[in-house]
Amino acid sequence: MPDHKSLLLPFSYFFSLSVLAHGLDYEHIAVHGHQTRLVGQAISASEGIIGQGEIAQRPLLRTGEMLELVPGMVVTQHSGSGKANQYFLRGFNLDHGTDFQTRVDGMPVNMRTHGHGQAYTDLNFIVPEFVGNIQYRKGAYHATQGDFATAGSASFFMTPQLPSMLSLQMGQDNYWRTLAAKSLKIDNAVLNLGVEATRYDGPWTDVEEDIKKFNGLVSYHRPTENGQLSLTFMAYDNQWNSADQIPQRAVEQGLIDELGSLDTTLGGESDRYSLSVNWLVGEWSLSAYAIESNLDLYSNFTYFLNDPVQGDQFKQVDQRRIWGGEINRHAYSNLFGKEWAHEFGAQLRHDDIGEVALYNTRARQVISPVRVDAVQETSSSLYWQSELLLSSRLTLSSGVRYDYFDVSVDSDLTDNSGNANDDLVSFNASLTYSLTPSLEAYANAGQSFHSNDARGATISVDPVTGEAASPVDLLVRGEGMEVGLRYFDSRRLNLSMALWSLNLDSELLFVGDAGNTEASRGSRRYGLELAAYYWLAETLSADLELALTHSRFRGEEEGEGNRIDGSLPMVASAGLNWQLSEQWQSSLRVRHFGKRMLDSHGEQRSSPLTVVNLSVSYRLPSWQFRLEALNLLDSNDHDIDYLYESRLPGEAQEGIEDVHYHPIEPRTLRVGATYHF
Repeated sequence: MPDHKSLLLPFSYFFSLSVLAHGLDYEHIAVHGHQTRLVGQAISASEGIIGQGEIAQRPLLRTGEMLELVPGMVVTQHSGSGKANQYFLRGFNLDHGTDFQTRVDGMPVNMRTHGHGQAYTDLNFIVPEFVGNIQYRKGAYHATQGDFATAGSASFFMTPQLPSMLSLQMGQDNYWRTLAAKSLKIDNAVLNLGVEATRYDGPWTDVEEDIKKFNGLVSYHRPTENGQLSLTFMAYDNQWNSADQIPQRAVEQGLIDELGSLDTTLGGESDRYSLSVNWLVGEWSLSAYAIESNLDLYSNFTYFLNDPVQGDQFKQVDQRRIWGGEINRHAYSNLFGKEWAHEFGAQLRHDDIGEVALYNTRARQVISPVRVDAVQETSSSLYWQSELLLSSRLTLSSGVRYDYFDVSVDSDLTDNSGNANDDLVSFNASLTYSLTPSLEAYANAGQSFHSNDARGATISVDPVTGEAASPVDLLVRGEGMEVGLRYFDSRRLNLSMALWSLNLDSELLFVGDAGNTEASRGSRRYGLELAAYYWLAETLSADLELALTHSRFRGEEEGEGNRIDGSLPMVASAGLNWQLSEQWQSSLRVRHFGKRMLDSHGEQRSSPLTVVNLSVSYRLPSWQFRLEALNLLDSNDHDIDYLYESRLPGEAQEGIEDVHYHPIEPRTLRVGATYHF
């Protein structure tokens, strides 16, 4: 009923230490919905698994909104649909991915030393229908988590066998999406072929987004004598125009409407190609990957503030190749007669960044370079994680991780070239106590970190002002703690609750728009998270997720307050899933994001955001028809709000501080038909 299982989980879950430590056998399972029965498996109250059934049922405006399946996660957008989303979790404005680690089939998604922002996380190369499940952990209480996993992590696993299907979806604003997938049996192996093509103009008054997105997937899976082997090739190409955030005063003065733009020549193009292998051999698992990624992005956030004649449009470039891999082994022993499970592993990643650059432009024509760099960045890691069954009710989990980073920057400004390295040792420990077969308590503590842009670690001169600049640490420490409860009633209710805290040594962020690194004070965050799933009947279920967060800077800084810009104090979401009959199914969801801090004094806050989405589907043996109403109540709330200075055309004043925002898209209807064969 609430827990649906049948086929296969990815390699990492075959060897779940939690399952072993609790004396359970391996299960070859596929999670179709939100796997809620984690009592006896999880080591914290804030981790979980989301299956394809839940992903397929959720109405999505953008691909990146799959991460909103992680309780408490917020996904928004401040620019064109081809760009990485904005993410919020546990009081962090994660920007485009900082402090949240994301992987796909063992490959990293976060981009280090990226042209637009550190840890840039673009999920547009993922096709929701091709995802088998998503495993998430909030906090950093497991040694396999590394760079950027401060607030948490999510791992996407592609399904080992694609459904054979043809799908066509269309909607308002010239939205077209086609999808084709085929699974071929070759002896005892499976070959998957899948393609997706999307076209969309968007609802904007002055800009047609003209999105042209293509995704391709080829994967091969076969069992071996004592394991499993898979090879996966993924291809992504996209180009688009952007309607970026706009100043509030431009709308109030009637220069543009809420869906208008001040610069209609913004946009970009991006591509990503990857080849990965995952091999499970007995107690060993090995993975390796090679990725090529490119981005050209044109933006203009301040209009005529810096250059009253040419304007402030700029181009950000990122061209890189990434290769790396991981090897780990599971071992089992006894300690004083107690069952003891171990996981040993090593990870390696190298980023060969041929060009990471910032240029001044006008109407997408380059005027002058601001900063052009080539970067070599390598990280290597060793980790050990164990679980010791102290009694039939009490389990101790502990781990240690060592990370070493080495970077080399070759800059067009010689003074900013150089080398840097840094290392960290991180520890974690967790206690799990089974109060009853249905109720489990957790206590967790762990150290985490995020890396900073390599250019900030070697900088000497600000490329914009020419003034002296101080380098920052390459790695920044985070420390978190959590206590929680998880309750599972197989007939009615699943409930989890967590109280958590997180300290960061420094809120460091490379500012891609300016080409330098700014270091702020340390920070402290704490909060409460609640997730409840209730089955009112066999065909009707409801869920509620609530996250409350308190976020503050530590220490004093002259002229500044202690509020963290962009922090989000409250997130709530609720859903109702109703299977009206064997053929009819519906999903109604409400998301509410509280007021975000826009300045360090807490004097300016954004407006709250509430949006309602609806999907209704009708199934036949070979066909499925679907209607989606996104932003059902046609809210005109804002996806994102910022507070900063800008200058409009013709304004005499050099700079005016104003709220700049990106509205959520108006109500849009989409219909689709899928044929399964």
